[in-house]
Amino acid sequence: MYDSRPNLIIGFHGCEDAVKQNLINNSDSIQISQKPYDWLGHGMYFWENNYDRALEWADNKKKRGEIETPAVIGAVLQLGYCCDLLDSRYVQVLKDYYRLMVADYKVVGQELPENKDLKNDLHKDKILRVLDCRVIEYMHSEIHKKYQNDISLKGFSDLKIFESTRCVFTEGGPAYEGAGIFEKSHIQICIRNPDCIKGFFNPRKGTPFNRWVKGKIPN
Repeated sequence: MYDSRPNLIIGFHGCEDAVKQNLINNSDSIQISQKPYDWLGHGMYFWENNYDRALEWADNKKKRGEIETPAVIGAVLQLGYCCDLLDSRYVQVLKDYYRLMVADYKVVGQELPENKDLKNDLHKDKILRVLDCRVIEYMHSEIHKKYQNDISLKGFSDLKIFESTRCVFTEGGPAYEGAGIFEKSHIQICIRNPDCIKGFFNPRKGTPFNRWVKGKIPN
């Protein structure tokens, strides 16, 4: 009953400026990430209500020589049927599929992938999430297989296909000595169904409201 996430969410995507302009002018030119270390599986990624982190991510890509002009594009998202890993129910679902994947790997004598640290990561945040990505993609694949099998046998299926994935990540060092709050904690959203993206927009810098009001209200 409460599986769907009908509310609208603002997300920010850090990227090359050319990619941003292309999305603004052609909203169907969505690029799906399919890297083996994507934190939440394959899809288009957004920082939930976090413009600064999206810009920081794009700036870091420039420092590594991966893009030329860092930019941030905003999006209005509706997550639909979401594998929301802030919900204990879906954490359990993922754990169940992890156990199935482990069994499948044992059958073929294959070693499980591992999440790994980048060499220069002082905080050991396991930035390369190869295991997590594989487990999530395994879950999606198995659900899709069951769905297709139901269609073939019965002509319908009660199963739902996940349209998005969402999770909170504690990242970076403590905000201060002894803190349980971390500097780079954030909520990340991975959109699998492009129709969950209701539109893109160019984020505006904003005007301090008190200054705006001062010039509008007569004395």
